[in-house]
Amino acid sequence: MNNLVPVGSPPSPGTLLPVAIDYPAALALRQMALVQDELPKYLLAPEVSALLHYVPDLHRKMLLATLWNTGARINEALALTRGDFSLAPPYPFVQLATLKQRAEKAARTAGRAPAGSQAHRLVPLSDHHYVSQLQMMVATLKIPLERRNKRTGRMEKARIWEITDRTVRTWLSEAVEAAAADGVTFSVPVTPHTFRHSYAMHMLYAGIPLKVLQSLMGHKSISSTEVYTKVFALDVAARHRVQFQMPGDEAVALLKGRCCD
Repeated sequence: MNNLVPVGSPPSPGTLLPVAIDYPAALALRQMALVQDELPKYLLAPEVSALLHYVPDLHRKMLLATLWNTGARINEALALTRGDFSLAPPYPFVQLATLKQRAEKAARTAGRAPAGSQAHRLVPLSDHHYVSQLQMMVATLKIPLERRNKRTGRMEKARIWEITDRTVRTWLSEAVEAAAADGVTFSVPVTPHTFRHSYAMHMLYAGIPLKVLQSLMGHKSISSTEVYTKVFALDVAARHRVQFQMPGDEAVALLKGRCCD
């Protein structure tokens, strides 16, 4: 038996959410957004925390937590080394290589991108629990700064997660299955990219301005970021409760009165 908030049910009055939101309303909004295929499929903070609960291995859990805490694309997260993190207070951050922009630029120039031209972005790590867990993982697993390349014999920066994205998908499938066996299910498909969408929505719920989110996400165009605000457009329209109907006899009387003036 677990003490998780069942996904799809409102949290108890004593439950502390990471961001102060109307959780039942947020769930209803997400269900509304799922009707439109072009809108992002995302999880809310309690759902992500529940999912991570079913990942007992620290190394696995911290990769998924990194996707959630940074909004990184999976290839960006798998490229991370210890040197990409600065965990010292008061403002810990991670430096992400914006690999999608680099790939697009390389394709346009029909050749290898010039050395030093790789785009990077800094993402603050504002959750102290995540930072402390990351420090514990590095210390426990003794993750080095550098590692010798077995093929070339040269010392290279050591990636923290030397795995493929297929392996990550397997980890996620196992976590979802473990959750389902415990009576916890998720209403959206859970993939590595789900965490990126979830990060964006979580930041908007926290009040982060759209232009700031664009920078954090590594979006070249603001239009890529605006897709998340379309979800909130549904919420604004629904909450205004705009009425269109009025009693017919009153409408007739109103028009007759106008005609007689």
